[in-house]
Amino acid sequence: MRQGEIWVHNVKAGILIEDDNYYIFKYNEAYLKKENAIQVSLSLPLQIEPFKSEQLFPFFDGLIPEGWLLDIAQKNWKINPRDRMGLLLTTCRDCIGNVSIIEKI
Repeated sequence: MRQGEIWVHNVKAGILIEDDNYYIFKYNEAYLKKENAIQVSLSLPLQIEPFKSEQLFPFFDGLIPEGWLLDIAQKNWKINPRDRMGLLLTTCRDCIGNVSIIEKI
């Protein structure tokens, strides 16, 4: 099982979990109680119930680099291009935009 903390504007917003069968995203309760909490994406609205999917959620998959940047990531970290969670955890600690993913060990 792999996990990544999801940060929005440098505030911990939730956690993304990959287990043997599913991807699960859950907002932190403390984050949901914040007056200025914003959703991670339109497809992941603020809610207490976790989101569950058999594939990596499209929003998170869209954060993974493409083209020559993906080639560099695969060569430098020797990550299989089909390992979307591995690519996300390795390359999206400091990605463009207001969302960051930090691997939880």
